[in-house]
Amino acid sequence: MTRIDLHSHSSVSDGTDTPAEVVDQAVAAGLDVLALTDHDTVGGIEEAAEHLPPGLTLVPGMELSCAHAGSSVHLVSYLFDPEDPELLAELRRVRSDRASRAREMVGKLQAHGVDVAWERVLEIAGAGKDEYADANTIGRPHLARAVVEAGAAHDVQDAFDRWIGSGGPAYVSRYAIDPVRAVELVRGAGGVCSLAHPGRAEGALNGAVPLDLVERMAEAGLGGIEADHPSHKPREARFWRGIAGDLGVVVTGSSDDHGALSGRRLGRCTTAPEAFERLVAPATGASLLQR
Repeated sequence: MTRIDLHSHSSVSDGTDTPAEVVDQAVAAGLDVLALTDHDTVGGIEEAAEHLPPGLTLVPGMELSCAHAGSSVHLVSYLFDPEDPELLAELRRVRSDRASRAREMVGKLQAHGVDVAWERVLEIAGAGKDEYADANTIGRPHLARAVVEAGAAHDVQDAFDRWIGSGGPAYVSRYAIDPVRAVELVRGAGGVCSLAHPGRAEGALNGAVPLDLVERMAEAGLGGIEADHPSHKPREARFWRGIAGDLGVVVTGSSDDHGALSGRRLGRCTTAPEAFERLVAPATGASLLQR
């Protein structure tokens, strides 16, 4: 049976493995189709494509950062034109704000006596000295790893809980795209998208993406809902499968692998071949990559 994982991250954003290493991990996990979906960038796609072995299909993609009413909403997006002017402008704004936010958070950490250097955060993120122009995205997991190195937290999760999570003493909000607008941007760039881990929306009152918002996203062209995700309990997965059916969108399943940070779990949750075919059928912005 074809095994398809539509959500993974590399060191280009907040994963620990290079794009080439992610490909190697996909082969080891027995995957047939892999989507590389780094946060707000396609900067790792070229390296991953160059490293593709025969038999593995790469889906170019990214996880687009969105926000609604103060809570985070993530959109895994595929096969769009990365040079589409409107989408590209938004991505540049998102990445620039990520860098500005991280620098401000470093300042807050330092004010609280945490010995974190901005230069070290850039090193962990794999970003160049001009962090605002670099294709790599700088995120809180990079900052969390620096906090752990500084001895101010036991592990990455503790760094979030103690310092940089929502409401923490070093937390700073950032710019993110409205989710309905994000769906429209991806569709306008010839891409397709699925709502990522809808049961886990940071800042939401009940921890989940509001249903009225999901309905509006579906009306705007949302193609799928990532019901099968490692963070979802079985009852949550069933619930979101039902919502996908009610809205007429496909059910996707993905590992959301971040390398060592998530235990290298590629293939833990997968998407059915027929769902994948239906999801990508409308895409016109880019092509599946194979050797």
